[in-house]
Amino acid sequence: MSRERHLDFSDDESGVMGLTVVEPSPEGETPVEFKEDYFPSPPSSSSRSLTRTSTLGLGNHGPAYYLSRAQKYSSYAFTVFTSFHIANTAIIPLLTRSVPESNRYLLLTRPYYQSALTEPLLIAVPLAVHITSGIALRFYRRRQALTRYGAETHRDRKKIPWPTLSGTSALGYALIPMAGIHLWTTRIFPVYMHSDNSMISLSYISHGFASHPLVSFAGFTAMITVGAWHFTWGWAKWAGLSPTQVSETELEKHVVSKRRWYGINLVSALVAALWLAGGLGIVGKDGKTGGWIGREYEELYNSMPLIGRWR
Repeated sequence: MSRERHLDFSDDESGVMGLTVVEPSPEGETPVEFKEDYFPSPPSSSSRSLTRTSTLGLGNHGPAYYLSRAQKYSSYAFTVFTSFHIANTAIIPLLTRSVPESNRYLLLTRPYYQSALTEPLLIAVPLAVHITSGIALRFYRRRQALTRYGAETHRDRKKIPWPTLSGTSALGYALIPMAGIHLWTTRIFPVYMHSDNSMISLSYISHGFASHPLVSFAGFTAMITVGAWHFTWGWAKWAGLSPTQVSETELEKHVVSKRRWYGINLVSALVAALWLAGGLGIVGKDGKTGGWIGREYEELYNSMPLIGRWR
C-alpha cells in the first residue's frame, strides 16, 4: 500500500495505463458503481412479452419462415385424409379379401372425409396451400440468390443456378399430375357425366383395372410408389429425422445419416408394398362389375379422353 501511495496519477481516478482506482471491498462484493455493468437488471415485462411473441412465431420473420410453415402444417390435415384413404383402399381389402365387403366400410367412412365441409378442409385447401407454398418458397429462394450475387442482367441470372431440388420435392412435383389424373377420373369426371359420384366405389376401380389393365396397373403403381416415398421422406423431415438433420459429431454423423437413409427408404418400401398389395393385389384383380352399374362404369371409362383408348 505504501508503494501505491507514491505513484504519480494524472488525476484522482486514472491509474496506470488508464486503469481506474477503486476502493477496496470484501471478496465477492461488487462495487456499487459497477453492479449494473456486470449484472444487468432483469428484463422488464415489456421485453418478456416481446420475447414470448417471437417464440410463438409472431415476431419479425421473413417470407421463407411463413412459407415453410404453411407447407408443413398443411400436410398435417392432408395426412388425415391419406390415412383414411390407405385404410379403405389397401388395409381393409387385405383384411376382408373381398371388394364388395370393403365397399361397405368405404361407404361408412366416406361422409367423414368427402362431405361438403370436410373435403375442402382435409383435401382441397391443404393440398392447394402445400403445393403453392412449396413453389413460392422455391421462387423466393431463387430471388434471394439473385439479390445476393447482384444479378442485374439476363445473362447474370442465367449464370446463377436455381436452388437445389431435393429428392422429396422432386417426388412431390412428380406426384401432382398423377394425383390430378386420379382425382379427375374418380371425383370430377363422374360428377361431370352423371352429376353424382355416389356409385363410385372400389368396384369402379376394379372395373377400370379389368377393362384398361395397362394404363391402370402402370398408373397406380407409379402413383402409389411416388406417393409413399414422398409422404415418408416428408414426415421424416418434419420430425427432424432426415439424414441431413443429424447433429452428432462429424465421425458419428456419417454413420447416423446412413442409418437414417436406409431406415426411411425401408419404411417407404413397406408403405408402398402394403398399399400395392391391397390396391393392386385385391382391388385390381376383382374383375368387371356386371349389370347396369357395370355398363355405367364402362361408359365412363370409354368417354375419358386418352384413357378410353388404352386397353
